[in-house]
Amino acid sequence: MVLAICLSSGCNTRFLGNKYPLTWEDNFDQSKTFDETSWTKIPRGKSEWNKYMTNDERCYEIREGKLILRGIENTNSEIDTAHYLTGGIYSKDKRYFGFGRWEIRAKLNGAQGAWPAIWLLPQGGKWPDDGEIDIMEHLNFDSIAYQTVHSHYTYVLDERENPKQGTTAVIDSEDFNTYAVEVHPDSLVFFINHQQTFSYPRIDTDKDGQYPFDKHQYYLLIDMQLGGPWVGNIHSHNLPVEMEIDWVRFYSFKDKEVRQRK
Repeated sequence: MVLAICLSSGCNTRFLGNKYPLTWEDNFDQSKTFDETSWTKIPRGKSEWNKYMTNDERCYEIREGKLILRGIENTNSEIDTAHYLTGGIYSKDKRYFGFGRWEIRAKLNGAQGAWPAIWLLPQGGKWPDDGEIDIMEHLNFDSIAYQTVHSHYTYVLDERENPKQGTTAVIDSEDFNTYAVEVHPDSLVFFINHQQTFSYPRIDTDKDGQYPFDKHQYYLLIDMQLGGPWVGNIHSHNLPVEMEIDWVRFYSFKDKEVRQRK
C-alpha cells in the first residue's frame, strides 16, 4: 500500500537495494573499444540531438574501465565537413528489454553548449506514439539533471501536467551520479543516486496515447550532444567535453511482481 501511494503521488522515497535479477550489464572493461555485440555508434541524422554524430574515433575511448564520449570541434574538414563532432552509442537491435530497472552511472563534464543524454526508445516502435523515456539530460554547467517522458499524449496533445511530464533534480556536477528508471505496466519511476525523483503513472483518460510504455521493449541510447535551441550556443573554447560512463545495468522484474502491479 505504501508503494502504491508513493508511485501515484511522486513522494520522495529512497531505493533500498535491488531485489530484481540482473539481466545485463556492461562495465566497459574492454581494453580498446566498446562491446559491439551490445552497442552501435549512433548514425548522424537531421535532428538537433544527432546532427553532429560521428564514427570518428576522436569521439570515443575506453579509459580506465569507463566509456568516454566526446563533443569536439572538428579540425579536419577533409574527414568530415561538420564544424562539430559528437560521440554516441545505442543498443538498438542488440539489447532491449521490457519491464525492469535501468541504471547508468555517469559523470557529466560541463561546457557551454554541451547536452549529454541517457534515454530509451521503443524497439520496433515509432516516435512519439510509442514513447520516449529520458532518464537523464544535462545542459551546459548545470547542477541539475532533467528527467522527462514523451508520447503522443504529451507531444501531440500537449498534455504535460496531467500527469506531470517531468522533473529536475540536483546532481553532483563534479562527480559520478547514478541515474535510473523503473518501467512498470502502470508507471515509470525515476531515480538519481537511488533517491526517487519523479513518477509518471498510467491514468484514466479518454485521450489517446497517455501510457504507451507497456507495448514495446526499449533500447538504451547514451550520447554527447552539442548545441540547439534548448541548450544554447556552443563555445568552442570549452571543447573538447567528455561524458564518462562507468557502467550500465538492467534488472528484470519477476513475473510475480509484474502480475501484482497490473
